[in-house]
Amino acid sequence: MAGARPNFMKIAPLMAAFGERPEITPLLVHTGQHYDRVMSDLFFRELGIPEPDLNLGVGSASHAVQTAEIMKAFEPIIVEEKPDAVLVVGDVNSTIACGLVAVKLGVKLIHVEAGLRSFDRTMPEEINRLLTDSISDLLFCSEPSGVENLRREGVAEEKIHLVGNVMIDTLLRNRDKAEASTILDTLHLNSGRPYAVVTLHRPSNVDDPVMLDRIMTVLEEIGREMPVVFPVHPRTRARLNGVTSSKSVILENGPDAVAENANFKDLTPGLMLIDPLGYLDFLKLMAHARIVLTDSGGIQEETTILGTPCLTLRENTERPITVEMGTNRLVGSEPERIMRAYREVVGGEMMSGGPPPLWDGQAAQRIAAVICDKLRKPA
Repeated sequence: MAGARPNFMKIAPLMAAFGERPEITPLLVHTGQHYDRVMSDLFFRELGIPEPDLNLGVGSASHAVQTAEIMKAFEPIIVEEKPDAVLVVGDVNSTIACGLVAVKLGVKLIHVEAGLRSFDRTMPEEINRLLTDSISDLLFCSEPSGVENLRREGVAEEKIHLVGNVMIDTLLRNRDKAEASTILDTLHLNSGRPYAVVTLHRPSNVDDPVMLDRIMTVLEEIGREMPVVFPVHPRTRARLNGVTSSKSVILENGPDAVAENANFKDLTPGLMLIDPLGYLDFLKLMAHARIVLTDSGGIQEETTILGTPCLTLRENTERPITVEMGTNRLVGSEPERIMRAYREVVGGEMMSGGPPPLWDGQAAQRIAAVICDKLRKPA
């Protein structure tokens, strides 16, 4: 099951690993939670994911409506196909919706990226993670904290498997291909001058106009020192139109307004809003950035492997290994704190650690091996 952009990077290596095992017959279902070209079709092409066997086409809605619609569309598939197991990845609405349908119909549930915890139940993803893990039969963890969390929650030891990170499988497999991207030329960032990359989509950062305006003020300040490239998530784009400062003006004239040969417009000198990028372009952009500012969980992981300093605009992370071993630093959303951390990083104070355990590009193969072992039918 795949439904949103982070799912696609996790599904790609799994589909490849399953293709090497004749005992596994995968049926790929796309729920349609992310449905625009860049966030869906382009990712499938770039990552070499087979066309989905089924696309539920659910689209965007509130959490309750979207979850319900996915469940309604997914249930007939399980009834007709009668799978031995349903595999879900990550923590989006598609994850819990498909998981609930499977378990209620007596089908084994496999959760990839299990056990991650922010311990912040105001995050919708945290609820999805907790509920999915509580009903899963096999739980595959990307980092040791996931194993510890599941044990503390009373999950049976035989269900828990530390296998590594399938998102990093995809990154390592595509890193050389990403280097061929021309995105730096397109954005006029090929002079060797340092630049920053930003992503924002968490409700805590973008739903409150005052908070969003504070963050945009910080980005404007950084933009006076180096170019700041901000691929705008659809959720954030809608919120930016409501920001009362001058920074919202460019979007009021049309969020798709772009320069002739480059998909951006300057808000202030050095601060660029661009449309969402494909996987390879964004990987190239992050790999060569001086610093990344984000509230995304997956980007915390990717920058750890890329060795790019990352400031996470949150007070918590469900991926603590990226702080312990990687380039990630939690800085919250207060402007002074963000700027202080930015100054420290560009001044050279942040050091990169080594890659976390098992983040070696082989997580999907480990998962496939465990599935074949645990779900093997008696002769």
